[in-house]
Amino acid sequence: MPASTEASTTRVGADPVVPVVDSRMSPGDPGYRRMSFALFLAGVATFALLYSTQALLPLISDEFGVAASDASWTVAAATGGLALFVLPMSALSERFGRRTVMTASLAVAVTVGLLVPLAPSLPALVALRAVQGAALAGLPASATAYLAEEVRPKALITAIGLFVAGNSVGGMSGRVITGWVAQEWGWRVALGVIGVIAVGCAVAFRLLLPAPKHFVAGSLRPRVLVGTVRDHLANPLLRRLYAIGALFMTVFGGVYTVIGYRLTEAPFGLPQGVIGSIFLIYLVGTVSASTAGRLVGRLGRRGALYAAGATTTAGLVLSLADSLVLVLLGLVLITGGFFAGHAVASSAVSKTATEGRAQASALYQSAYYIGSSAGSTVGALAFHAGGWAGTVGVGLLAVLGVVTITLLGTRAARVQQRLLTA
Repeated sequence: MPASTEASTTRVGADPVVPVVDSRMSPGDPGYRRMSFALFLAGVATFALLYSTQALLPLISDEFGVAASDASWTVAAATGGLALFVLPMSALSERFGRRTVMTASLAVAVTVGLLVPLAPSLPALVALRAVQGAALAGLPASATAYLAEEVRPKALITAIGLFVAGNSVGGMSGRVITGWVAQEWGWRVALGVIGVIAVGCAVAFRLLLPAPKHFVAGSLRPRVLVGTVRDHLANPLLRRLYAIGALFMTVFGGVYTVIGYRLTEAPFGLPQGVIGSIFLIYLVGTVSASTAGRLVGRLGRRGALYAAGATTTAGLVLSLADSLVLVLLGLVLITGGFFAGHAVASSAVSKTATEGRAQASALYQSAYYIGSSAGSTVGALAFHAGGWAGTVGVGLLAVLGVVTITLLGTRAARVQQRLLTA
């Protein structure tokens, strides 16, 4: 039966079977492709802006005369602003609609993005980046909530995977473009170019995204919001997923904040443009995120998380080598493992939460970006104290946390199964 006519049936007394058509979108339905492309572009704009300074940190350090740990605040401030504001923004999306909040968030973020290159000092740059991160907070939680409401459950993980793939493309293109532009014209021009690209993505997003058909406005009352958040935090599975997202992002944030400094030093000594091109490895994340649904189908959710953790660990260990080929291979494995784990965890949050999905997703995003801020800051401090091995050590501890939490989830599931079958 075609996806667009898929139906379930119900029987009331002796009445004949009455088909109940699920009007939510699935692959092949009108609007699904437009929706996917629109959210893909939103993901591109979000990550291109959010991490726009990451590949430029050595140049920012040189201009302002600061260490890596100081320059890393241009990344941590943006992700920290997002982490702090994602929950309030999700509440606004419950009241005013997902598409409205996403559009407003992108509009503010791209406007600030055009101002960022004009920052006269490092504190001013950090402040603008914090505002930009806070504005972008309306995207992640609202997007996953929109998908959970407008897409059929069987297609949800694939749809979220495509959104996450857009994140990876945005992160990749932002860093590659800034690297080459900065090599010729400086980091300020590079950030201006990213701002202009983000404006184009924002306009296309608003024109393409279908109007929601299944959104039901909620309440903005603080008591309702607090109660919803409390319920989500009381759910052991959601708590585990939030922690897993934060830990995976701690690895990723630390590695990609520091990698530019490592590759400019001996024995590599790479120029800025080449370092920016290293972020083409994000394409691996695009593939691993978009295929996460198949991975879960084969291994189950916890099996997929184990696989993602093992892949990330192998990449961290390989990256310790002084061979550029092995470092690049390590980054490939780290990137693939991270994006697969993130797609699995974030889609599991959307499936687990039957009410207050925007708040459930917002809590995940908040934990995720707290992990990013922690990773970029602690990773830079560890690099300053112990070199690349210090940053890798932080990453390995975070992956150990992911595996431990997943093991606890496996044990809890087995105990629950025994109780049900007793």
